[in-house]
Amino acid sequence: MPFSDFAGNPETIHRLREMLARDRFPHAVILSGAHGSGKYTLALMLARAMNCIEHPLTEGLPDFCGHCSNCARIAQAADLDTRFAEAVEARENLRDTDKKETRLFVQTHPDVLIIPPDPPQLMIKVDQVRHVIETIYYRPGEARERVYIFTSSAFMKEAANSLLKVLEEPPEFATIFLLTENAGELLPTIRSRSMTFNLGALAFTEIESRLAKLRPDWNARQRALVARLSEGAIGRALSFDLESYIAARSHALIMLKSALGAGDHTDLFKTTESYRSGAEGRAKIDSLLRTLYSLLEDLMFLQSGAEQLVRNSDILGELKKMSEAADFAWLQRAADGLGEVERGLRRNLLRSLSLDAFATALERVS
Repeated sequence: MPFSDFAGNPETIHRLREMLARDRFPHAVILSGAHGSGKYTLALMLARAMNCIEHPLTEGLPDFCGHCSNCARIAQAADLDTRFAEAVEARENLRDTDKKETRLFVQTHPDVLIIPPDPPQLMIKVDQVRHVIETIYYRPGEARERVYIFTSSAFMKEAANSLLKVLEEPPEFATIFLLTENAGELLPTIRSRSMTFNLGALAFTEIESRLAKLRPDWNARQRALVARLSEGAIGRALSFDLESYIAARSHALIMLKSALGAGDHTDLFKTTESYRSGAEGRAKIDSLLRTLYSLLEDLMFLQSGAEQLVRNSDILGELKKMSEAADFAWLQRAADGLGEVERGLRRNLLRSLSLDAFATALERVS
């Protein structure tokens, strides 16, 4: 997968490759963009381009071969979810005393280290940054450049402050990548010592075109829906669980229609009763809440006369009927009600009752 295979943002990719060609690449780079926009993929591509043994050029700019020993081993970290799960499992198999002192890393090449947020808090911790500090000043053993990839901007305060020590005096043979959905989450002092590149959203038509090649199991209508729901992020589109989304959306529609219709609650109670306690139930209700927000946003677009922005385009007729029964005040109450449901879940309130209360409260004041 050369740079030409990267989806979108050609100007940004060109600029990064030009800096590699001039040997002017920053020692700290912030890659900012939505979830699924390709930040991690791009960081690994750059790590391979820096360390490829064959040094290929395409259009006169550095690329990577993809098959030399350095490229192959770095590419083994591409499936971050799998590597992360393996690291978690390896730590779980340690003795309790060792488990507490062990932090998570992903490393498939001795000179390329991936630092994911450490569970259960899912934040970058100070011991992870200290490990970076301990190793970054050693010259690479098998590559030209040491590469460190922080996959999240959720730093604990002490960890962020420790990282500043490296950014103030970075070694000439090391590069740090900081991946974030919002660069503003990083300390201003970290941002000032790094160069930021933003990965913008892809057009719906471009995502549909890529899905036609990469997901032939979806029909044109499904590809159009996923392209809109992925909000311009090709990674999110490719990994989109359409079946689960459709199931969650059917439940969300039942709840909203019940709230708007003030009719029989049989379907509503059958639906909410399926949201039980436990980890699986938590994932299910999180999906439901995201879907509810998506539908409310579409209704808001219709209320505003911006039909072209509707993401759930395959049920446009159904959404129009719901929009006629709603108004801006009702949509505001619905959004506030979802916020109350989320706060209730953090207090471990019964999920089914929270959802019942959300729908019936909207009905009473509608």
